[in-house]
Amino acid sequence: MKYTLAISAVIFTIGFVTIPVVWSDDDHHWGDMEEYRHRSTGVATITDTIYREECGSCHMAYSPALLPASSWIKMMSGLENHFGDNAELDAETERSITDLLLANSADRSDYRRARKFNRAIQVSDAPLRISETPYFRHEHDEIPGRMVTGNPKVKSFSHCNACHSRAEQGSFNEHDIRIPGYGRWDD
Repeated sequence: MKYTLAISAVIFTIGFVTIPVVWSDDDHHWGDMEEYRHRSTGVATITDTIYREECGSCHMAYSPALLPASSWIKMMSGLENHFGDNAELDAETERSITDLLLANSADRSDYRRARKFNRAIQVSDAPLRISETPYFRHEHDEIPGRMVTGNPKVKSFSHCNACHSRAEQGSFNEHDIRIPGYGRWDD
């Protein structure tokens, strides 16, 4: 028992002393910690200008990581009636956006939030609305409708950026949630 405690103390001390050395190594930067924090609370930031211009001109350019590839295929094949609007594109633009969506979909993303969205969706399902996915509903189930659908500054759960101040940067961290007219959300 005496030796077990001594060995445990030595292992703890070595670990405690070497952690700062490992973290200060040139291969590890605080920027990497920011990337880790972002990966754990968000999804990839959309930087593609074609996608931002074409899709972001009518609504927030949603991250492809919020739906699986099957959903994006289904959505892109029905642009003539895109939630009541005609969003048809020329063939080259449609192919470019489809490629982006498929390459970065929830089932192909390594971001933790994307994996959570994807795990909650049945393989046979291809939801078209992010707000109708099981993970989304789970994350928003405590928010009263009056704060969103009854709120003229938000109107719908599909307006992510109304409450998630960094949604367009791919961050859905709870600390960044501000519901217009109500303030910071804390569940």
